[in-house]
This record gives sequence, C-alpha cells and structure tokens, in this order.
Amino acid sequence: MSETPPESPDFDAMARDIAEVPAVEVIVTVAVNLMSAAAVKLGLTEEGDKHKDLDEARKLVHALAGLLDASATEISSFHASPLRDGLKSLQLAFREASLSPDEPGQGPGEKYTGPVYG
Repeated sequence: MSETPPESPDFDAMARDIAEVPAVEVIVTVAVNLMSAAAVKLGLTEEGDKHKDLDEARKLVHALAGLLDASATEISSFHASPLRDGLKSLQLAFREASLSPDEPGQGPGEKYTGPVYG
C-alpha cells in the first residue's frame, strides 16, 4: 500500500503572502529571530545553560550585526534603534559569558559595530 505524501507547501500562496509584507517588516522580523536565537545560545532564557553554545551564539550575533549594518539606511531609526540596543546587549552578554573574552573590537559583530564596552 502506498502512503499519500505529506502535503507540500503551496509556494505560490507563500509568494503572494510575502509580496504583501513591506521590506522593513521582513528585515525587523529576521533581526528579532536572530536576537532570540542568540539569546537562547547565550543561555539567557529560563532554561539557562541547557542550550548554551557560544560558538553558535557568536555566529548569530555576527549575522545580526551584519544585517543591521547593511540595512541601516533602509530602515528608520524608529526600527533600527531598539535593534541596535538589543545587539549591544547580546554582544555584552557574549563577552560576559566567555571564559576568555575577545579583545575589544574582536567580539562577534564588532567588525560592523566597532568595539563594545560594558
């Protein structure tokens, strides 16, 4: 007996849905997802160290910094300011969580933001 394959995603419907979303909203949503994932990997959630992985956190924070740097002129300061604040908080949390913290300017995303001091 052959099983019916699981329903495949309706890519046309997804394309129509995303076409209606402003670019700023997509950028902010991706940034918030990166921030949330980085917070989990930094052990900043209720579950603490259960999901802590600084190597993964470094990648996520770096990607977030790159996204914010690249989109700075595309999104308003209304959107960019809280995202930059969140990024800085994650960078400081990374430095605090590291057993041997990076030199200022060498931490995740500092290539884009410049050195972050506590």
